[in-house]
Amino acid sequence: MTTQFPNYQADPQRYDGRMPMRRCGRSGLQLPLLSLGLWHNFGDSSSLQNQREMLRTAFDLGITHFDLANNYGPPYGSAESNFGELLRRDFRPYRDELIISTKAGWDMWPGPYGQGGGSRKYVLASLDQSLARMGLDYVDIFYSHRFDAHTPLEETAGALATAVHSGRALYVGISSYSPASTRKMAALLAEHKVPLLIHQPSYNLLNRWIEPELLGTLEQAGAGCITFTALAQGLLTGKYLEGAPRDARIHRPGGASLRPEHLSAENIERVRALDAIARRRGQSLAQMALAWVLRDPRVTSTLIGASRAEQIVENVAALRNLDFSPEELAEIDRHAQEGGVDLWRAPATDQAV
Repeated sequence: MTTQFPNYQADPQRYDGRMPMRRCGRSGLQLPLLSLGLWHNFGDSSSLQNQREMLRTAFDLGITHFDLANNYGPPYGSAESNFGELLRRDFRPYRDELIISTKAGWDMWPGPYGQGGGSRKYVLASLDQSLARMGLDYVDIFYSHRFDAHTPLEETAGALATAVHSGRALYVGISSYSPASTRKMAALLAEHKVPLLIHQPSYNLLNRWIEPELLGTLEQAGAGCITFTALAQGLLTGKYLEGAPRDARIHRPGGASLRPEHLSAENIERVRALDAIARRRGQSLAQMALAWVLRDPRVTSTLIGASRAEQIVENVAALRNLDFSPEELAEIDRHAQEGGVDLWRAPATDQAV
């Protein structure tokens, strides 16, 4: 039986300035500073009612960008299917106010053509499947979800260009690519008259790999940057200051992105020190972690995840204090050190997965 929902009327004050926008690179597209990622908690292990409340809350607060991928769930594909149902019931009248993105790159279906990567066969078949699951004619942004050492970048670039030229995507992006591969992909797409709109890398206080080179590369290419894992899979929420509580992600289906080794004594010590700085700023640790990621104007937006609507409200409150003094940044730098939480290092350094 299909769940029945009351008719949804979006908050008429959703564009009253609570959610600032930034232009995405040199494109004409603006994105909200916070975008909602549907990586966790939008699969079949979460109730459709809870998903509905999170999506409605996000949009009512001015979050216009919903980010998905073919394998989001669990199980794979279920986040897109559930989002498609809620889009049909709640958000269809607001389609032109939304940026909807999806990705293809990791393993998805059985057999040699569904194991991920960047082949033309896999990328375009995956896009068609994603559109069918969501009930869409097109997505706003379609990503190559990871670098594929086994497929020429020329082939992946050609598939992304086909997505745009065929009308199945308005823009294209990449995720977890090295600076060198990013430069090459931007050049290849330009040959097809398709700009590289955006790069989606992992980035947070314990994983700062994009700072030395990638941000400058994107600026040169005219591409935007939308970061994910700003809260380090929950480690930077303060939830783990005294160990892993029973309701932690690490104990839930699909929660393997937070690993026991991430909760090392060194990381917990860093997190406690950062939490103390956040408290002095009048913020929660999660709010400061989001504000810190957004301190660089080259970061167009950052993705937030949530398991309930109240977390989205708390995350949006981070935007009330985005300013850092030089002294605060210097103190944060002492504790914001590599924490071994980057699960995407292999593709982002051109290694085979």
